[in-house]
Amino acid sequence: MSLSISRDERTASPPDGAVDPAADRALPGWVPRVVYSVGVALTALVFLLGAWERRWIADDGLIVLRTVRNLLAGNGPVFNIDERVETNTSAAWTYIVFAFSWLTQARLEYVVLGLTLTLSVVAIVLAMLGAGRLWGGTKAGLLVPAGALVYVAVPPARDYASSGLESALVICWLALLWLLLVRWSKSESVKLPGLLVIGFVAGMGPMVRPEMLMVAAPALLMVFLSPMARPWLTRILFVVIAGAVPVGYQIWRMGYYGLPYPNTAVSKDAAGAKWNQGFSYLWNLVDPYFLWVPVVVLAIAGVLLAVWNRTPARAAAAQPAARRSNKHSAPDSGQRQARVLRLRAWLRTPSAVVTLFLGCALLLQVYSLRVGGDFMHGRMLLPVLFCLILPVAVLPIRLPARSSVAARGRGRSYAPALVGLAAFLAVIGWAYIASNTTGMTTGTTIGRSGIVDERAYYVLNTGHDHPIRAEDYLDYPRMRAMVDAIERTPDGGLLINTPSYMYWDVVPPPLPIPEGGAGHTVYFLNLGMTSMNVPLDVRVIDPMGLAYPLAAHSDRLMDGRIGHDKSLFADWVVADTGMVDQHPWLPYYFDEDWVQQAEVALTCPETQDMLDSSRGDLTWERFKNNVKRSFEYAEYRFDRVPEYAIELCGLEDPIPENAR
Repeated sequence: MSLSISRDERTASPPDGAVDPAADRALPGWVPRVVYSVGVALTALVFLLGAWERRWIADDGLIVLRTVRNLLAGNGPVFNIDERVETNTSAAWTYIVFAFSWLTQARLEYVVLGLTLTLSVVAIVLAMLGAGRLWGGTKAGLLVPAGALVYVAVPPARDYASSGLESALVICWLALLWLLLVRWSKSESVKLPGLLVIGFVAGMGPMVRPEMLMVAAPALLMVFLSPMARPWLTRILFVVIAGAVPVGYQIWRMGYYGLPYPNTAVSKDAAGAKWNQGFSYLWNLVDPYFLWVPVVVLAIAGVLLAVWNRTPARAAAAQPAARRSNKHSAPDSGQRQARVLRLRAWLRTPSAVVTLFLGCALLLQVYSLRVGGDFMHGRMLLPVLFCLILPVAVLPIRLPARSSVAARGRGRSYAPALVGLAAFLAVIGWAYIASNTTGMTTGTTIGRSGIVDERAYYVLNTGHDHPIRAEDYLDYPRMRAMVDAIERTPDGGLLINTPSYMYWDVVPPPLPIPEGGAGHTVYFLNLGMTSMNVPLDVRVIDPMGLAYPLAAHSDRLMDGRIGHDKSLFADWVVADTGMVDQHPWLPYYFDEDWVQQAEVALTCPETQDMLDSSRGDLTWERFKNNVKRSFEYAEYRFDRVPEYAIELCGLEDPIPENAR
């Protein structure tokens, strides 16, 4: 994309009596280009340095790497061998990390660190290029960083620029889609390859993250309904390219995993509503940084500059689309048809693209409020903020031409420049304060809201300023003790964490012990650090159900911590793994009756059927059955109290009523 003035425009001589455009400019033509380029480069550099200063990989980021390890080992996209569970919310992120790990053969943690930093910086650059194109390039005046600085200044944005999570991929996808749609809306004509590229990128939204469908679907619909040359053929190709990967993956996901969406959505009951928690999560981000200040300032400045920026050239941008639309209609079309044609023509305008992204920001915000947000400070709202700042990622400081000053007077001529400059200075001042603000001061304590500064939490708990490698997390409470417990028990067993940070209980397997041991199963909440510090043949499962279907399908705790509102009793795990269920081999705090009841409850046909969808051999019949029943499996729930689960399933309780 070129933002410079063409050679012919620079060298052409004005007609007799006309004002020379070059001589009439307030500044030489090279100055806006330099200001714009330097602004983009400096903003990207500031973001890179800020992200590097806070570099880390979250425990949830390490979860992705366990699946990548299994892919590299030839075990398939699974978390535990012989159990098909999609523990990663972003399918695209999983396979991108896998591809780069396979190509580079580098250490997984460093691959992820490099990818997240690169994607984060690229996202900021693309956002600013798209906004620059929106405002008309350097012809619009001095394009200075504005909304981009707001995003960069917010500490959670820098935290999740290198966290190992898919956050960087999400904003990079949003920025790329933004740039493509802005270019599409301002082009005189769009060739078929360009449309297909937009279709492919937009179609990847649900692969990037499921809720990005709320951005992808409106974007695809907008392009699909806009005027096109050879409309039916073009639209058919557009739909095929947009849907090939996501639809194909969706069918494969349903057959392979037995679910219509990632298991994370089941374990967190993403369809549930927690509005109060959602508003608490929003305020948790907005309040400490006074985030409403730059949002209001940029909104006002953006609207004023957009009104003043309505030059004849920009107003004419929508005319080619309208003319193309009219070619496909009869000259005497009725008023209703004329309104439809005008609406379709408007869809391919910059204002429509801006409306799309602001509307999608609202949709994502409402979704976040409904599900209760997240437990990580600010993380889930970063895409919302990013969508909001895209149209004003840069702002023009439009210096008037000399002839304009003479004709209109200084006050009216310099108003756009003063508004742009005032907004720029206000953002700079706010960004300096916000970037040095500590949003949460809870440290290693998780408050009543359940929200925590995830990076600070793990930095303090591991004692490492930059916990990146798996072994850095060995200094997290219980991790070294877990590794020692596995080494001490060659026969295998089920590891249960205790209140002591230095000791794990191990429930032994029944006799006879097979040659080489019965294998280990670790039952612990923190899946990432746990799974990355043990071999792949050690099964790692969690009480929340991210990697454990049995826990994922248990009932939600309505008053539980957001993002952690399931907690399956360990009695179920003893029964499920077939470990010794009697004292003294069973730890003293286990109730033998509960374990026996869990063993019976597991025989419930519906529960067994659900478990077989991910544990049974993946035959063609199983694949087809999974596809057909994936929504049924996703909705299935059972009570986490074994006695109640038995009653709901209509089974016979092994414990007499008078003995309970």
